[in-house]
Amino acid sequence: MDQDSHCTAERELLEAVSRITTSSTTSPSDEEENQPKAEISSQVRKENPEKDTQDSGATLSPNSSMTTKELQEYWRSEKLQCKQIKLLFEIPSTRIVEHHLSKYVMYKIIILQTGSFDSNKSVIERRYSDFEKLHRNLLEEFSEEMEDVTFPKKSLTGNFTEEIINERKLAFKDYLRLLYSMKYIRRSKKFIDFLTRPELQEAYGCLRGGQYTKALEILLEVIGLQERLTRGNPVAIVPTLCAIVVCHKDLENLASAFEYGEKALSRLRVHTSHRYYIPLLETMIPLAYELGKDFLSLQEKLEEWKTKKDPIRIFTLKELAVREYVR
Repeated sequence: MDQDSHCTAERELLEAVSRITTSSTTSPSDEEENQPKAEISSQVRKENPEKDTQDSGATLSPNSSMTTKELQEYWRSEKLQCKQIKLLFEIPSTRIVEHHLSKYVMYKIIILQTGSFDSNKSVIERRYSDFEKLHRNLLEEFSEEMEDVTFPKKSLTGNFTEEIINERKLAFKDYLRLLYSMKYIRRSKKFIDFLTRPELQEAYGCLRGGQYTKALEILLEVIGLQERLTRGNPVAIVPTLCAIVVCHKDLENLASAFEYGEKALSRLRVHTSHRYYIPLLETMIPLAYELGKDFLSLQEKLEEWKTKKDPIRIFTLKELAVREYVR
């Protein structure tokens, strides 16, 4: 009797396994999903872009028939998958600069924020060698991510023909948009420096030379682009904000100096050990007093910091600013 019940239980178990196996057999639609990702990825994204994440999970199921090579191609395409572009790069024009016995093309780059009613834009100029340097620097850190990124090649002849220049303008526009679509690259210091460093170097040079109006003009142009590029790291623009404070203060624009000082302090609220924190507080206290603002709370923060820290030599805000971007 025990043997019969054992046989019956065994038969029921086999039937259950058979039913599960039958229900999990690959259907024609499943076969399409299990095709190599390299062949169907473009079709899937065109038909229903919102299902990309779900489809990719299905493709990598235990029943997937992808080979090792196909898996490598799939993950490579996933790493290079473009994200939503928040900045738009346009290269509408160029100018040829004569330099000693040589000449070179300067590419005018207009950077706009998409999906925004803010009409502010940033305009910079870069030459071919600047792009080359950027590409080399990025390859040192992101060689795997950039293995399929094509850099616009330099022609040995006809560099300054209108046709070549126009082709290169389009190529550089696509190149910048592709780099910006990769999260780790657009957040990297090397990419941000390419878009902002030359202008900042010029601005700080003017500041050191006492040309505060010119320095302020450049800094105000750059700060908007810096804010868009460093949204994940708001402290990164504190030096620029403080340089703007210095320029406004020396130009006796006290209200504007205080406004930008408040912006800088808001970014240092939880970063009181930052090198700019105390010099900024010491600058803001007399500004607040002159403008009839609340200077007592600023004074309290300064005293609180001094009781916690050992007394050390602190540079003034202006002394810190003139040390930035010293070659």
